[in-house]
Amino acid sequence: MEERDMVGEKPSVELCKGVNGLDKIVLREARGSSAEVYLFGGHVTSWKNDRGEELLFLSNKAIFRPPKAIRGGIPICFPQFSSHGNLEQHGFARNKIWSIDTDPPSLVSNSLIKTFIDLILKPTDDDFKIWPHSYEFRLRIALASGGDLILIPRIRNTNADGKPFSFTFAYHTYFSVSDISEVRIEGLETLDYFDNLKERERFTEQGDAITFESEVDKIYLSTPDKIAIIDHEKKRTFVLRKDGLPDAVVWNPWDKRAKAIPDLGDDDYKRMLCVEAAAIEKPITLKPGEEWKGKLELSAVPSSYCSGQLDPQKVLQG
Repeated sequence: MEERDMVGEKPSVELCKGVNGLDKIVLREARGSSAEVYLFGGHVTSWKNDRGEELLFLSNKAIFRPPKAIRGGIPICFPQFSSHGNLEQHGFARNKIWSIDTDPPSLVSNSLIKTFIDLILKPTDDDFKIWPHSYEFRLRIALASGGDLILIPRIRNTNADGKPFSFTFAYHTYFSVSDISEVRIEGLETLDYFDNLKERERFTEQGDAITFESEVDKIYLSTPDKIAIIDHEKKRTFVLRKDGLPDAVVWNPWDKRAKAIPDLGDDDYKRMLCVEAAAIEKPITLKPGEEWKGKLELSAVPSSYCSGQLDPQKVLQG
């Protein structure tokens, strides 16, 4: 019970049982924001602001039974995004039971962040048959004092045979929105993207802002470090800040595809939007001993209207 004792020293971090008896960690920040993380998948399933409003979408049909990944929240795609490779869809990190990292290496971090958990994933003997590389995947999940959710992944090549390895990566974040038809994304206009609905053909985004009226599955390339999702009805803006994750995936299954996904409700597409910080176009290659570090910081801020429209410059530069 060493893990429970370790967690018990921090009153804001609690290890308990979640759906189907799976281990989960509940992070509570002093001002009232919270997050829930399942050891299965190293998977954030809930992120609430200080008013207790849920900011992530989780399907009510989500199946909390390993090895089936949880539908919603923030699944981790590693070491492969989607079906672009030889592994199962989105790789295996989201299907594995992670451990609490009781002795994480020091991480230069904001001293205001007191609420966090460190997780670690290492390969088992069976994993080597699927992906023959030795690695340590450390993940810090933190709540800042203002309620921001921060995820810092660190992946190290621990191969003893001198071999490098390459991987692609994404945080498959499902945001909770009021109505997909009332949402727009700022920060990806004029960029090139691969359209997964058109055999990954490359296009250039033409719209002033990205809005939704049909199925979308795009990988935007060389994206800015800051992207905003503006929910007009809720007067809320999500801001993604990212580092080491140059790409951004935008996905919504719309009605026909949603009906074909067994662990997603038929109308769930209206209340969710995936905007995923990712490294896909150029796989990350690590030599033995090398470490990659990325960062994703999510915040939810009230939207202020200017002449009936949100001023995107204020959101992206403010």
